[in-house]
Amino acid sequence: MSGWHVERLTSADQIDAVLAVEEASFTNPWTRQMYLAELDNHGVSSCFLAVGAVGNVVGFCSARRVLDELHINNLAVLPAFRRRGVATALLTHVLEAGIALGARRATLEMRRSNETARALYERFGFAVAGVRKGYYTAPDEDALVYWREDLDLGNLPP
Repeated sequence: MSGWHVERLTSADQIDAVLAVEEASFTNPWTRQMYLAELDNHGVSSCFLAVGAVGNVVGFCSARRVLDELHINNLAVLPAFRRRGVATALLTHVLEAGIALGARRATLEMRRSNETARALYERFGFAVAGVRKGYYTAPDEDALVYWREDLDLGNLPP
């Protein structure tokens, strides 16, 4: 876990690094315009970056707060940095930020086949609440809809 820290995305200049992680991680990555819109949506949208010792972005997690719900949009880590606690730290930061803004529950969607992500989210208390048939393309796949109720700082994993 050493060699990087988590910080909030604060500038459009940082979006290229986010896009590089997106492209290395997803078959249908978000666009620059999507992240610019998120950056402009202060108080609702947030994005946290895992930054390496030399200033390189190794992962990110973006989310939106809607009333008392936190919607986790994307969480990705560069392949060379996976299984080093980066995703755990990012998810922790995003949940803590959401709680600070009044979120009491959290939700996300993920590809049914993503076993690594399933294990991460289930460790954080998320549970499958539904399936969105054919939600993803390239390749076509169902999305699992996860929810986490009773979100508070006292019940996040260490």
